[in-house]
Amino acid sequence: MTGIMSSIGLALDSIGVLIVAVGVLLALGHALLDRSKPFRQRYPVLREEMGRSILISLELLIAGDIIRSVVVDPTPMNVAVLGLIVLVRTFLSMTLQLEVEGHFPWQRSEPGASPPLH
Repeated sequence: MTGIMSSIGLALDSIGVLIVAVGVLLALGHALLDRSKPFRQRYPVLREEMGRSILISLELLIAGDIIRSVVVDPTPMNVAVLGLIVLVRTFLSMTLQLEVEGHFPWQRSEPGASPPLH
């Protein structure tokens, strides 16, 4: 059972890393190939697309860490390290969400509200 959970955690980590790599490459390709606007106007879209891929990958990386730390080897030290990792990644997720969507996850955007400033 421990081997299976360890493999699942590793798979989630791998998928998270793959999402970041593919997301960044797609965002860069989109920004570089879209010649309809000057790069200055494409840059906010590039940041938003990259931020979204990082947000998704952070969720998967946290899930992988939780499985490995709590299910596979639940020592007090591993659980403490997991808590610190989740804290840092949660902070990163919230700041990225603010950057990408213009509001924190717990704030609802109002219908008709202006888009985030970049």
